Amino acid sequence: MIKQEFIFIAGLHRSGTSLLHEILREHPDISGIVDSPAKEYEDEGQFLQSVYPVGGVFGGPGKFAFAPEAHMTESHPLATRENAEHIFQDWSRYWDVTRRYLIEKSPPNLVRTRFLQALFPNSKFIVVLRHPVPVAYATIKWSKSNIPELIEHWLVAHERYRADMSALNSVLTLRYEQFIRRPQVVLDKIYQFLGLERSNLERVISQEINANYFQRWHKDRRRFVSR
Repeated sequence: MIKQEFIFIAGLHRSGTSLLHEILREHPDISGIVDSPAKEYEDEGQFLQSVYPVGGVFGGPGKFAFAPEAHMTESHPLATRENAEHIFQDWSRYWDVTRRYLIEKSPPNLVRTRFLQALFPNSKFIVVLRHPVPVAYATIKWSKSNIPELIEHWLVAHERYRADMSALNSVLTLRYEQFIRRPQVVLDKIYQFLGLERSNLERVISQEINANYFQRWHKDRRRFVSR
């Protein structure tokens, strides 16, 4: 029986999940995956297990949520105790399992919250929402989709998450824009949610990251609307 407590970070690619993962795993009561074989993929746990398919199977960034099969719940045939043990063993290679919380981050978690909760009942979910325009422009280099398609993907993914929220036992939804504006305030809220002592943020968080994307949007939107 797995007794550890888990934190799953979810949010579309380019939504700030990697930044949040890096910050939270520095807390003395949290162990996060770092310098793993998936380092080039931001140490995402989806690439460090062999039970369920990675997001790339369903098209990858900007596409995966369109696939009905990517949406996984407690009724999924892979949601078994045996698979939970298997995944835990895979991830434990990269965690300090003596810490109170073990944290994992992968963008497709957004449409797999109920599945992950079924595998690991002692779970808390932190979901990061970023405005769809910056997400779309930041993702386009990884996807062959256009901006309207990427915004549609944002809507589909978050509609599925919203529909699943009521089935989750412990979830905190954050706005990326609030986080970069007042990072310590948002972090304090997270630590309170987790029942942990606050930890001071040591890095500088840029507040201007979205500005360039919105400038491009204002320049391009007439072209999108006229289609």
